[in-house]
Amino acid sequence: MRAILAGVAALALAATPSAAQEDTETPTVEQQIGAGGRPVGANWSRSPVIAQNGMAATAHPLASQIALDILKAGGSAVDAAIAANAALGLMEPTGNGIGGDLYAIIYDPKTDRLYGINGSGRSPKGQTLEQLLEKLDGADSLPPVGPLPITIPGTVDAWFTMHAKFGKLPMADNLAPTVRYAREGHPIAPVIGMYLERSLRAYTARQEAYPFEFDNARKVWFADGSAPEAGEMFRNPDLANTLEAIGTGGRDAFYDGALTEVMVDYLQEQGSAFTREDFADHSSDWVEPACAEYKDGYELCELPPNGQGFAALQMVNILKNVDLSQWERGSAEALHYMVEAKRLAYADVARFYADTDFAPFPEELLSEEYGRERFALIDPARAAPEFGPGEPKLEGPGDTTYLTVVDGDGMMVSLIQSNYRGMGGGLVAPGAGFMFQDRGELFSLDPAHPNAYEPGKRPFHTIIPAFVKKDGKPFMTLGLMGGGMQPQGHVQVLVNIVDYGMNLQEAGDAARFNHDGGRQPTEALEGPAADPLGTLYVEPGIPAETIEKLQAMGHKVEVVDNGIMFGGYQAIARNPETGVLTGATEMRKDGQASGY
Repeated sequence: MRAILAGVAALALAATPSAAQEDTETPTVEQQIGAGGRPVGANWSRSPVIAQNGMAATAHPLASQIALDILKAGGSAVDAAIAANAALGLMEPTGNGIGGDLYAIIYDPKTDRLYGINGSGRSPKGQTLEQLLEKLDGADSLPPVGPLPITIPGTVDAWFTMHAKFGKLPMADNLAPTVRYAREGHPIAPVIGMYLERSLRAYTARQEAYPFEFDNARKVWFADGSAPEAGEMFRNPDLANTLEAIGTGGRDAFYDGALTEVMVDYLQEQGSAFTREDFADHSSDWVEPACAEYKDGYELCELPPNGQGFAALQMVNILKNVDLSQWERGSAEALHYMVEAKRLAYADVARFYADTDFAPFPEELLSEEYGRERFALIDPARAAPEFGPGEPKLEGPGDTTYLTVVDGDGMMVSLIQSNYRGMGGGLVAPGAGFMFQDRGELFSLDPAHPNAYEPGKRPFHTIIPAFVKKDGKPFMTLGLMGGGMQPQGHVQVLVNIVDYGMNLQEAGDAARFNHDGGRQPTEALEGPAADPLGTLYVEPGIPAETIEKLQAMGHKVEVVDNGIMFGGYQAIARNPETGVLTGATEMRKDGQASGY
């Protein structure tokens, strides 16, 4: 296959991560041995999962099994997705939880259309930018921990909003498996154990720079002073009680009930401006996905801002102007065009992407003509020192979970959920069992910026689900978690499938790049970008000669060998004629694709 990447991960280049990456390193055993052989497909991948009656792909095998159990009990793909998401909040607390936000794209076979849901939360209605700046006491950005970066948790409301339209089973039934696991315990998975240990180190370090209340979080996850290790049984009875209350009491049990009083009282004690009214008034929005055709009948579909999904559509509109398949997938030429397309799209993200209730999105950014104009700015032989935003008539790190479920009726759910940086902002209300998100860190403090902090506003968001159509028909759910990696990850997977003929599993296992840098959605509009060129991080499967050529073209390239910053992928494709499902999951995570 044209897609063979010279020098697979087992024959890795010696990695020399930057100092900024040192915290992400974990001990590895050096092995002078290559990949084994396979009778079909690439040696560096494994077979996708194929089934017909239903399928789930999540970042934890137990969550995938829960989703299948819900499907077998008569639940819809939405019921199963909610059940899996609840389980991941318990089992993968380093990536998500009910203290965070949720986005989803749902294909409904009955109406033959895509539905998008924006389940992100807002800032306090009673706090102005001036009041926030007073609390920041001269800081030029919001901190990553404590009360100030918290926005209303949107996940629970999004669950009930989706369930009201597409659910079949009672919500109590959907949440019951996680309630049981939270009370009885489950063994920690290997990658999640690593992330828990990293989280404890990060919060301990941040307490020195930004003092905040962390005792409640310690009691839930780090009670003995250390992080639970792989294979260790973990219980969270507080979360069991919270989910049980939500299952029986509905959406209001979280946003307008006794638990709300506990959360608001606690947050106000920590210095937050949130009120009970802020919680009670929260609601999710049904939004319209937009699609951009790439080539050969493939269309990528994403949700509108405040998320960054449209950046992937902008990349598609740029890259459709060049035939990437004329070069090998691991070539400098193919990577150069994809990286420059990313940089062009993200320059617009940093300038224009924000809560559309406050700053309308310039629709011209998604036009094919605009894509051609931006493509014309790419020098085939040289990386541009800096790309500015276009003139039509935002990126940040984050820990996230993506999951997808397809049922036997053909309903397809693409769902992503996150607390943003790490496990969230470190704050846990007494007895609640979950951490509040720190998504508000992505607000800009420049009042002229579309993404500027305002009362009752949603910040710029990194988490994005995706969907792919083929010849106008629903074809594939797709997600690739991980901050600013997500749009560029979506496009890399699409390119792998369309231009290089990879199957779903190979498309996710193949070595990736993550370009980081350029202007950010949190920076002021005026003045130079802090890092205009940025750094091109690549995995060890990218050939040495490719890296040398990219450096000669002006790219700053670094190899990172632990997979952490390259996201977490899941996907399910459905054959529209036979209904056969093909699923793939991320080898960089603990996950599993399963079907029946």
